[in-house]
Amino acid sequence: MKVASLELFKVPPRWLFLKVTTDEGLAGWGEPVVEGRAETVRTAVEELSGYLIGKDPFRIEDHFQVLYRGGFYRGGPVLSSAVSGIEQALWDIKGKALGVPVYELLGGAARDRIRVYSWIGGDRPAEVGEAAWSQMAAGFTAVKMNATEELHYIDSYGKVDAAAARLASVRETGGPGLDIGVDFHGRVHKSMAKVLARELEPYRPMFLEEPVLPENNEALREISRHTATPIATGERMFTRWGFKEVLKAGFVDVLQPDLSHAGGILETRKIAAMAEAYDVAIAPHCPLGPISLAASLQLDACTPNAFIQEQSLGIHYNEGSDLLDYLTDPGVFDYEDGYVALPTAPGLGIEIDEEKVRAAARVGHDWKNPVWRNPDGTVAEW
Repeated sequence: MKVASLELFKVPPRWLFLKVTTDEGLAGWGEPVVEGRAETVRTAVEELSGYLIGKDPFRIEDHFQVLYRGGFYRGGPVLSSAVSGIEQALWDIKGKALGVPVYELLGGAARDRIRVYSWIGGDRPAEVGEAAWSQMAAGFTAVKMNATEELHYIDSYGKVDAAAARLASVRETGGPGLDIGVDFHGRVHKSMAKVLARELEPYRPMFLEEPVLPENNEALREISRHTATPIATGERMFTRWGFKEVLKAGFVDVLQPDLSHAGGILETRKIAAMAEAYDVAIAPHCPLGPISLAASLQLDACTPNAFIQEQSLGIHYNEGSDLLDYLTDPGVFDYEDGYVALPTAPGLGIEIDEEKVRAAARVGHDWKNPVWRNPDGTVAEW
């Protein structure tokens, strides 16, 4: 069996899908995308595709080594995401060819199901209490919300109080049984992150996500001194080498690698094993599409220190198309009591509705994140 072709589909709301087909007609799907840079990643995949044509799709580790190390410049969001989507598709092919889910090829299942959480509140969080009630009614036992709007390097306690009040409303709605992840989204600078971490702690967040941007991870030492709440980060970190220093520093409690960014399924499994050695949990980042979620569930299945999974059903980014729209059997992602069962079908465990994908690709998208500014006109982190 040899790789015969790679085909890319840019589909709403903001996704890029990859279909890898073999000379025997077997196809695998991946999701190589950087949100807001879909065309850039498309070009990167196309540049890498020349190497893959005619190769054995089963040699996934060797292909990763060549695609990652074969260029003098390596890593970063674009190249790592391109490799991630290719790697996912190769695993999908291998699992289908052998008639087993991918996790059976990575040591087998270490659990029966994985807990999931849902987003509430949008980019500028509002009415989060009511949104939390809706998600609880839908069966979720955990949610995640953005902590703040834009914040300057030093900002007002009014914004801090507003963030605390929003979290308080969700805690009041959900009671002690609802777990609440709070995403700082890299919007917060070190000085304000210390203040926020202290002020939000009484409402018992499940974790504080990206308290600062990953390029400022050294600040996690100081922030962790101001709270007992678990610190989470990792969605903008790539390959095992990108996670090495933060694990060694010892100030992170939850790693959140994204399987469409960090290097794919096996690379993220290696990151998870590194984290396990440091007694750190895994909660894969996944505000993306169904292929990325399917890959994440394969990882969760065989990873003991994975404790919860992000998923994008109903997320504020999904305007026009949603998580289940491109699947022939949406029931594969049925959530029950806040959990999703492990996939049992071969490969990634999903079947893509290719007719819908091709029709949607004719529409395409040009999704870009907003550019925010502070009241003084300086650019703020989104």
